[in-house]
Amino acid sequence: MITYNPNSPSICDLAIEYPDVVTMILLEVRRVSKEFDGVKALDGVSFNLKLGESLGIFGKSGAGKSVLMHMIRGVRGYEPTDGKVIYHVAICPQCLWIETPDFGGKPCPYCNTVMEYRVIDFWSESDRKVVEALRARVAIMFQRTFALYGSLTPLENIMEALRRARVKEDKALKLAIDYLNHVNLLHRMLHPAEILSGGEKQRVVLARQIAVNPILLLADEPTGTLDPYNAELVSRVLLREFKEKKKCMIVASHIPIVLRSLCDRIIWLSEGKVVMEGSADEVFNTFLKDLGEVTLEKAPIGGDVLRIINISKYYYSLDRGLVKAVDNVNLTVKEREILGIVGRSGAGKTTLSRIICGITEPSSGKVEIRIGDRWYDITKQGYERAIALSYVGLLHQEYSLYPYRTVIENLSSAIGLELPEELARLKAVYTLRSVGLEPKTIDKILNKYPDELSEGERHRVALAQVLIKEPRIVVLDEPSGTMDPITKVEVAKSISTSRSQLDETFIIVSHDVDFVKLTCDRIVLMESGKVVDYLDPKRISWEALAARLSE
Repeated sequence: MITYNPNSPSICDLAIEYPDVVTMILLEVRRVSKEFDGVKALDGVSFNLKLGESLGIFGKSGAGKSVLMHMIRGVRGYEPTDGKVIYHVAICPQCLWIETPDFGGKPCPYCNTVMEYRVIDFWSESDRKVVEALRARVAIMFQRTFALYGSLTPLENIMEALRRARVKEDKALKLAIDYLNHVNLLHRMLHPAEILSGGEKQRVVLARQIAVNPILLLADEPTGTLDPYNAELVSRVLLREFKEKKKCMIVASHIPIVLRSLCDRIIWLSEGKVVMEGSADEVFNTFLKDLGEVTLEKAPIGGDVLRIINISKYYYSLDRGLVKAVDNVNLTVKEREILGIVGRSGAGKTTLSRIICGITEPSSGKVEIRIGDRWYDITKQGYERAIALSYVGLLHQEYSLYPYRTVIENLSSAIGLELPEELARLKAVYTLRSVGLEPKTIDKILNKYPDELSEGERHRVALAQVLIKEPRIVVLDEPSGTMDPITKVEVAKSISTSRSQLDETFIIVSHDVDFVKLTCDRIVLMESGKVVDYLDPKRISWEALAARLSE
């Protein structure tokens, strides 16, 4: 491969002399390192991405996957401490439109000017207009961050992206509808994006990124929060629109079947370093070799603590008429039980959990919680409702810690707990230990900010933020969706530990059948707003359940 010298004036001449060599490469990551407050998140990472190639990035939480994706995308604050991110592209000198390097010498699709081959040192390029033009042609799907205009519909969100991608108005509408159809969202295209489920939002983001036809897609856990049916749907779309069409893609995921189907090769990161490169099977077999058998703490199940009685939630949609999001659900949850609620996107899981937490008002029915010897109705307005809701905690799938507050502040003053400093610290330490963090880890992270923590650490701090308010019932919405297998086990242990040490009752809403199997005492299956089955994790066939969710 030709070595790039940024001071050389003849790099474009090399493209003419060696076109088959330079036009094979879209991206070079050269020995990049990234430090945050003296701690290396990336340490000498190098790889090339060829035209038409799909690359997988794998590693447990905190390995550096997301930092690397942010760096390749050019997100502010993620510039390399050392090393370079080099793009080989074709650029129009007139309108600055950017294409893949094999477009060099061809007419620009927008102004017909001959496009020029160019090598861009992304983080050192002095022409900011060129940097912004390149950044606009690299699409990214962040994990747990949907980046949609909440007040706009999915159709309007995609139309807005197409306008920025210079697609003509007369073509944009048909394209937007086509791509919504690709991700099976025509029935949601006129709903405000803010009321969609997490899985539906993820699919809108995917449709939008496909529609703008990027030169590179960075997909950070693209199927992590989706049920098996929609995960397979998204994987098929990525396979068809990127891999089969020989468009470049980098996928960060912990799910073997996703990396195996979408990626030509896998890079395994550990503590910021590349420790292995190979096929998905080779990497995963090595990674999971030492995981071994997992055992979780048990706790005795008590009497009824939550009663859901004839709960329904109906609303009207212009395109669908009467929608029964939750339809006459009856359910009882016991003290210290870990109950799982599973089902496809749109089955009613999230709506039911929001009713339990008092966020969504039901159309009919009651939700009662036992406090002491008395039952309080969450759906009954007034003092009774306020008391009941103070005993229910929610950890949403888009959990957000206060980014400019330290861990100790996130567990005290930032959430309204006005306690003496020493008492606040003792309570924070006790709660963090109850979610499975070791004392020496707690000492290290108490004065850190959320973006300095690993994904697993952030999740445990977010769970502690809920538990420190001493709820009786905790609702977890997709707690494991974007985690690697080892971090999932750590989070399952933290839930189990807090259940046994704090007498908590958990309701876990999830698409992740493996996580639910590992964690839950009982499972409820929802379809079309109804509870259709009760399942025993120890007796059911997980292959059969995954197949049922994929029907």
